[in-house]
Amino acid sequence: MSFFLWVLQTLLALHTAIGAGWKLFNSEQAVPTLAALPHWVWTVLIPLELICAAGLVIPALAPSLGWLVPVAAIGIAIEMLVFSGVHLRAGTEDSGPMFYWLGVAAVCVVIALGRLFIVPL
Repeated sequence: MSFFLWVLQTLLALHTAIGAGWKLFNSEQAVPTLAALPHWVWTVLIPLELICAAGLVIPALAPSLGWLVPVAAIGIAIEMLVFSGVHLRAGTEDSGPMFYWLGVAAVCVVIALGRLFIVPL
């Protein structure tokens, strides 16, 4: 189970770091329903996502920092849930992005619960 969680953590860290890079070169206008977010929120998400991505993998080098994993996973899940809420509030017919964000949030919950209760670091 520990190996499975490390694989998920690594993939989520890559996903989150790539997302931060994407946000750096694309505005919130690139996803129409996220245009409701102020630009400063979009800009603040970049370093927060990079910090969360690092928090998912740093415990591989420093096991005493294992508490970072559930914190980072919960942080990413909250971001995905906020994106889903903004998407719902926009009232768009296309639910694809929301299902994507909810899927990422579900992976985050699996990681957080796994590291908190099943295989703590």
